[in-house]
Amino acid sequence: MSTSKQFIEYFIDRTTGIGDITLKSMMGEYLIYYRGKLVGDICDNRVLIKPVSSAQNLMPSADMQPPYQGANAMLVLDNFEDTDFVKNLFGAMYAELPEPKAKKRRTVQG
Repeated sequence: MSTSKQFIEYFIDRTTGIGDITLKSMMGEYLIYYRGKLVGDICDNRVLIKPVSSAQNLMPSADMQPPYQGANAMLVLDNFEDTDFVKNLFGAMYAELPEPKAKKRRTVQG
């Protein structure tokens, strides 16, 4: 099952006030970026956050679920409607997240 367009629209509507959140579609699911860094996924109509220590501290009782079979478990963010909490969460996580990898330029061999 992939994430529905309605769920994505709902997520976008609820998180618009946070600023600088972007989604990237990936095989029917979505990657969540905050200020250019990957913070989590949206899979099967679930918002899953990377389990970095700041996220675990702010969400100590959150369920852990893998985005897909065989993947590492991530924190389930049930209260993404609370924009103040999500802004604080993503802000706290930002320093712990790796910088985005530089894109390699492709060259065409002729």
